[in-house]
Amino acid sequence: MNMRPNHDTQIVHASCVAIGNEAVLFSGPSGAGKSDLALRLIDRGAKLVADDQVILTAVEAGIITTAPVEIAGKMEVRSIGIVEVDHVGSIKLSLSVRLTSEPDRFPLDQSTETILNRKIPAIYIDPTEPSAPIKIEMALKQLAKDTDPMSARNL
Repeated sequence: MNMRPNHDTQIVHASCVAIGNEAVLFSGPSGAGKSDLALRLIDRGAKLVADDQVILTAVEAGIITTAPVEIAGKMEVRSIGIVEVDHVGSIKLSLSVRLTSEPDRFPLDQSTETILNRKIPAIYIDPTEPSAPIKIEMALKQLAKDTDPMSARNL
């Protein structure tokens, strides 16, 4: 996999965690629950990539996510403040999660989002639902099945 940057980089107001070897980007308006959802996933074994600001860099193989140096390993936890947490330096983006209070019950098609001219799988989640972290993990598992050339679905 070629990870050479092609110099397309942007900083977005978002949070990002690594689940295994895959980055999940959370976006939504201020106060939507990005950090809270990231915290719940971290409690389930994910690692922080970045909180509040995420650097996205387009490479030939996709998009790499990293934290700005000033906030690497730091997370805002409401009612507590800024805390230090285990984090990863950079990781390839696999899923974009848009936070909304009214997600579709049955999405018609697998949704994608264009970020830095790359198509990224996307889902819409209500971050206040207790099952939100589990849904994100299930979405990553489903994506892995859908892209596995040996899965029965693709034969």
